[in-house]
Amino acid sequence: MQNIMSHGMSAASSLSDKSRSNKSLGLAILGASGSIGKSTLDVVRAFPDRFHVVALSAHQRLEDVEALAHEFRPAFLVATCPDSATARAWNLPEQVELLVGPDEVQRVVCDQRVDIVVAAIVGRAGLEGTWAAVDAGKRVALANKETLVMAGQSVMQRAAETGALLLPIDSEHSAIFQAMGAGGDLDQVRNIILTASGGPFLRLTPAQLEDVTVSAALRHPTWNMGPKITIDSATMMNKALEVIEARWLFGITADRIQVVVHPQSLVHSMVEFVDGAVLAQLSPPDMRLPIQFALTYPERSAGPASRMDWTSPWSLQFEPPDLDRFPSLKLGFQVARDGGTAGAVLNAANEAAVERFLAGELRFLDISRACSDVLAHHTYEKTPTLTSILSLDRWAREEMKLWKRCS
Repeated sequence: MQNIMSHGMSAASSLSDKSRSNKSLGLAILGASGSIGKSTLDVVRAFPDRFHVVALSAHQRLEDVEALAHEFRPAFLVATCPDSATARAWNLPEQVELLVGPDEVQRVVCDQRVDIVVAAIVGRAGLEGTWAAVDAGKRVALANKETLVMAGQSVMQRAAETGALLLPIDSEHSAIFQAMGAGGDLDQVRNIILTASGGPFLRLTPAQLEDVTVSAALRHPTWNMGPKITIDSATMMNKALEVIEARWLFGITADRIQVVVHPQSLVHSMVEFVDGAVLAQLSPPDMRLPIQFALTYPERSAGPASRMDWTSPWSLQFEPPDLDRFPSLKLGFQVARDGGTAGAVLNAANEAAVERFLAGELRFLDISRACSDVLAHHTYEKTPTLTSILSLDRWAREEMKLWKRCS
């Protein structure tokens, strides 16, 4: 199985040639009304001669994506929620074709006018669109970590077969990719170190975490994200999922992945090489930088992202995570070691548990407890098919609906 480092430059060469020949590259932005989608469009605005939008997709906030359709005039606008789409009185430019339903995402990513697919749909819902883009051999700017959490081995193998290139948009994985590329091949790497902000509850005791409210969990100290990702940051499940993603994206074993807490969110991740050297990527917390790097790779250009202010003092703090306080992170390392169907079950259980927490049906620490229970009771397969993965995804969600704390 190849990893992102083993074929990244060769897979990028054709798009790089197009860029140098002044050909505008066509983008399909999946999840265009979310924070990653909007940041991607900021990058497009900064490079109007280099990129154009072929397709936009959205599930909700359809008024936002309709306004974007007027600005960017894509060939396709995909509304993935049929109920919301049919209830709306659309006012679209004449050249924009409205497509309704989640299956239409798979159609537009395969369009020959699409050079790059920005996979920014949150959660399990992003799997099929990302898979279709990989199947079609596209460059995929990947923000949907759940694709690799659920089916990392299969997706990376398919990418090697089709020539698709997956480039990470997650700031942590982008940082690793940038640092690792400067240092050579995977044999020269001792460890990769993912940084974590620690979320809003870094200093709370386990007893205090029992009483965390939904409103408190939604107040992230650094990043402005959607509710699901914000809760994942508070539980550190987001870092657990990133550990699993890194395992497949970089083809590295779980025992060579580490996590450190870095509250300032300026060092986005680090790579430790076998000789003891450590390379880190630093920048202000601005998602437009990793997005732009994924779109323009292997080139760099001046863009809209925030810059470090070297005229002001900076303080960088690092500390190991407390796995007793954040047991979700421990689950992430377990699943990264186990592979197989474990990632799909953990992801589905967590998505369903977060929904129950937001609805007031679970307590904060119940999220990791429930995920651990569901994971422990699933029928494990080492080399699952996509059909098996989707079946276990449904099973885990049903199990989570029934879960009750034993106390």
